[in-house]
Amino acid sequence: MKTDHVESSAPENTFAAGAAYVKGRFVPIGEAAIPMTDWGYRRSDVTYDVVGVWNGAFFRLDDHLARFEASMRALRMQPTETMAEIRAILTRCVQLLGRREAYVAMDCLRGVPRPGMPARMPGSCANHFAAFAVPWVWVVPEEVQRRGAHLIIAETPRIPDVCVDPTVKNFHWGDLTSALFEVEDKGADNALLLDMSGNLTEGPGFNAFVIKDGKVLSPDRGALEGITRKTVFELCEKLGLPFEIRPIPKAEVLDADEIFLSTTAGGIMPASRIDGRIMGNDRPGPISAELRETFWRLRAEGWHATPVEGLA
Repeated sequence: MKTDHVESSAPENTFAAGAAYVKGRFVPIGEAAIPMTDWGYRRSDVTYDVVGVWNGAFFRLDDHLARFEASMRALRMQPTETMAEIRAILTRCVQLLGRREAYVAMDCLRGVPRPGMPARMPGSCANHFAAFAVPWVWVVPEEVQRRGAHLIIAETPRIPDVCVDPTVKNFHWGDLTSALFEVEDKGADNALLLDMSGNLTEGPGFNAFVIKDGKVLSPDRGALEGITRKTVFELCEKLGLPFEIRPIPKAEVLDADEIFLSTTAGGIMPASRIDGRIMGNDRPGPISAELRETFWRLRAEGWHATPVEGLA
């Protein structure tokens, strides 16, 4: 792991907009770049993960690193950096950013074929690692969370999981992007996607949950096995809430008592409408609200936290 980049000693933080690690160097986010010929760019041949920093501490860093390692293994990628070095790089990116709340991404890109190797075979490529930390971003703005997100069920189906494994984080966002255009056209906040059989999968960058008759339901396939989703199950156990992982057909989504979303960049995010139908009193439901409040309270108490040294 090369760390020989000379960092600025000027009072103004040149990393204030973001700090990145690319090709063995730490640079301001605006200077981070990859070659146009990289398969990560040309073929979306990338796996990635995102971990949040809140109140100066990573949340479930070990879980995110384990999932990232599993994703690289599934895609036959192996950068030169070890997992211990990757952990140190993520920490350094946050230190350079200098924020106590940050959105931290780690990528492994396929790269380009090595000289003398078959030009069109993925095994010929030299894989490489990149990372960055930027100020915290919300997938669903806080004011939308307070009133509950207005969701639609997209007409665009999720890419079948037999084609692209959604449990391996990837850049294949064609279906998710189409769903977001539907959101714009209908004046909603976000979208849920169904699989080809009409069952709930996930949304653009988040897991989705349905609550019916006091039970929390989560799809059994077609979605990322989110770290915050895992956290939801732990919270259900703490609060004595029943939950079930199983297929959720469209009719159950439309008839839900409550719906909420979960993601690293937002935590637990309640909804109040689905396809124009108002749930409850057009505000976050009681179970969704309790899960959200408990999530952030435990976070403030240091639950699953890995502090970042050196932050003011």
